[in-house]
Order: sequence, then structure tokens, then C-alpha cells
Amino acid sequence: METRRNIYFYHKRDADMLAKAAPLFDVAERYGFTIVKDYRKANIIASIGDDGTFLQAVRQTGFRNDCLYVGISINNSLSMYCDFQIDDLSKMIEAISTNEHIEVRRYPTIEVSVDGQGTFTCLNEFSIRSAIIKTLVIDVFVDQLHLETFRGDGLIVATPTGSTAYNKSVNGSIVDPLLSCMQVSEVASVNTNQYRTLGASIILGSERTLTLKVISEGNDHPTMGMDNEALSIRHVDKINIKISERKLKTLKLKDNSFWEKVKRTFL
Repeated sequence: METRRNIYFYHKRDADMLAKAAPLFDVAERYGFTIVKDYRKANIIASIGDDGTFLQAVRQTGFRNDCLYVGISINNSLSMYCDFQIDDLSKMIEAISTNEHIEVRRYPTIEVSVDGQGTFTCLNEFSIRSAIIKTLVIDVFVDQLHLETFRGDGLIVATPTGSTAYNKSVNGSIVDPLLSCMQVSEVASVNTNQYRTLGASIILGSERTLTLKVISEGNDHPTMGMDNEALSIRHVDKINIKISERKLKTLKLKDNSFWEKVKRTFL
């Protein structure tokens, strides 16, 4: 930890945010950190904002696995990815500097390949939904096994940390991030005598491959999302998803575990 002294701050560039962040920059330099403008030269990447800002920071800096990510909240409360508050700067800087009460957590990510047009990494979830007022039909394969033909509004494939986000809103399970797995949850599935799905989320281990084959029924342009961004691919036939070998390293206080966050956020 002592060698990590180059820090890159990811945040909005408007005047209000710059004013809020200025004291943080001063404290960082006072404690001997070097603020870099190029994230490729950093070994600590800190987002300033909310969980959405954190997800953008991770994506915009390329899911680097050779540095630590830190989330700094500009609100009065912590969140799932923001472990520090901007009004309590000394606590964060001192923790990084002294290496006390700190843990490095490694969050699983998923790797998504769409028709061989590129591979994308997600920290929260990949989602696919109908873009028109019509159900989406998808053949779902686990490894080589055809599990079901899904008909409904869409599917969500979530990581353990992403299990508390969109996945939870459709009654998916909350999964401990110590488990390297992915969860597949349905969005408004159709279950009748003619159409049948499991009607429940499934959790797949790290050795599994999930394949989604979109059945063309006049809905060739579904909306696909990676974390909090839309994927700019219109026509899609086949999507392969698996657990990535890349894990995101985040800086965490020992008294702010994943389950403490779950309790604080939802209970």
C-alpha cells in the first residue's frame, strides 16, 4: 500500500463539483500523494459522486486490475460503492497512508460477448430488454444445454455486487461477493400453458457459460445495458456471458463490509 501514491480523481468538471473537490485535492497533496491527470499513470482511482459515478469511473478507466478503486460520496451517506464521504477527507487519506483498518476487496466481474463484435466487462450487470411494446423471445443455454425459451420483457445477468441493484428490483437474490458467480433474473416473464420458464432467478458458478440466442419475431433491436450505460449495438443474435478472470480491487474499511452496506441500505 505504501507505494500507491499516484491518485487520479474522476468527477464531473462543472464549477460546483470542482469547488467541492478542491479541499480533497489539498488534503491529498498535504499527505504526499501525487494527483495525476492521466488515469493510466495512477495506482489509485477515486470517483467523486455516487454509485453511478463510481461505475462510470471504472468503465472509463478500463477496469484496471493493477490499481485500487475508491468511491467518495458527495452526499451525507455512504452507498454500496462509496465507502468515504467528501466531508470526512482526513479519515480516508490517513487510512490509505497508514494502511490501518483497510482491506482490499476483489469484486467479480462478468465478460459479455455480443455476436463476436467485441468483449465488454460489467461490474454490476448486463441487461437485455425489448425495445418495443412486444415481448422478447430468447433461447437460454447453460453451457451447451438448452435450459428454456424465455418470453417476456427481458433478462438481467448480475454480478454479486450488482445483485443489490436492478436485479433486486425484480426479486433476484442478494449474493455475497465472496462467491464468484453470476445471477440470471427474469423481467416480467410470460408463463402460460403455451410458454413456460423457471420463473425464478438462477445462480451460475464461475466455470459456467451462459448463452442467450435472440429469436427474431420483429424485435431484432433490443435494448442492451452494461451497468449504467447502453450498448450501441442494434441487431443481435447471440450473447455469450461468463465470469471474467478480471476482478476489481476496491479499498474498503474493515467496519464497512458488504453485508453492513446491505443492512444500512435496505433495513
